[in-house]
Amino acid sequence: SLVIRGEKDEHAVLCSKDKTYDMKIADTSNMLLFVPGCKTPEELNGDLESCNIIHSQIAGFSKNYWELRRCRPKLKKLRKLLMEDPYEGPDNQKDQTSTFSKYTTEDLLSLIQASEEEILHQLQVIDACKIEGYWRILDFDYEMKLLNHVTQLIDSESWPLSKVPLCACLEELGSLEPREMIQHILLSYGRKYVDDAGEVFFEMREDKICRAIARMLLQNAVKFNLSEFEEVWQQSVPEGMTTRLDQLQGLALVDKSSRPETIFLLKVEDLPEDNQERFNSLFGIREKWTEVDITPYIQ
Repeated sequence: SLVIRGEKDEHAVLCSKDKTYDMKIADTSNMLLFVPGCKTPEELNGDLESCNIIHSQIAGFSKNYWELRRCRPKLKKLRKLLMEDPYEGPDNQKDQTSTFSKYTTEDLLSLIQASEEEILHQLQVIDACKIEGYWRILDFDYEMKLLNHVTQLIDSESWPLSKVPLCACLEELGSLEPREMIQHILLSYGRKYVDDAGEVFFEMREDKICRAIARMLLQNAVKFNLSEFEEVWQQSVPEGMTTRLDQLQGLALVDKSSRPETIFLLKVEDLPEDNQERFNSLFGIREKWTEVDITPYIQ
C-alpha cells in the first residue's frame, strides 16, 4: 500500500512499505480521463465478432500527474521528537510529571516523512527502545551510567570483551538498574550471539564504546587540545580497547590549522537535512575541507 505523509508546513512525500518518494506535479499534453471500471484491451474479450460498443461514464479529467522521485527519508525529525523527553531512568521524577508527548510506532508513522521500514531501521540506528509501549531515547548521561556499570563488571570479572554473558550481567546488575535497561545497553554496544550450549553472550563493540566515551569527554568543551584529548581518551576507555581518531567520523572534527592542533564536537545529526543547507552550514564552519574530513558529513 502507498501513503502520503506530511504536515501542513511540509512538502508531501509518498511512502511505500520500504521507500520514500518526493512528489512533484508534472503537466502532460494528453488529457487524462478517469473512467470507473475501465478495462485494458487485454481484459476485454478477444473475439472481434462479439465485440460491442461500450458506453463508459467519465468521472473526471486532468492535464497533470504526480511525478515520483526516490528521495532520502526525512528522519531528522524522529530524533528531535524523541529528544524532547529523553529517558533518565526509572527513579527520575521528571519522567512521571513530564508534559512532553511520548510516541508509539503509529504516532511516528503519522509524523515522520519516511516509510515504515526506514523509520524502524532508524530507531535501531539511534538506539531507541520501547518503554511501556512508547519509543524512547536514553538520556546520554544515563546511557553512560549503564555502560559504565557493564564495563566495570567486565573488568571485575575479567571477562574477555568478546564473551560477555547476558545472564551473569542481569544477575549482577539487576539490583542497580532495570534488567531491560541492562539488556538494552548490551544490545546497543555489543553483538549478540548464542554459543553451542545455548547460552547468550555479547561481543562488545570497541569502536562504538570508544566513540561514546569520546563524546562524553568532548560535550562540555568548546575545543580540546588534540594531544591532551587523545591521552585522556585512551585512559578513559576499558582496558584492552584502543582509541583511534577514525572512530570519531561524523562525531568530531580535528582542526589541524590551529597551533596546537585541536578537536571539537561536530555531530552529523545536528546538521541540516537539506543538501544545500548542509553544505552552507559546513562551509560556514570551515572554508576549506579535505575529502576525508567532509565525507562523513555528506555521505
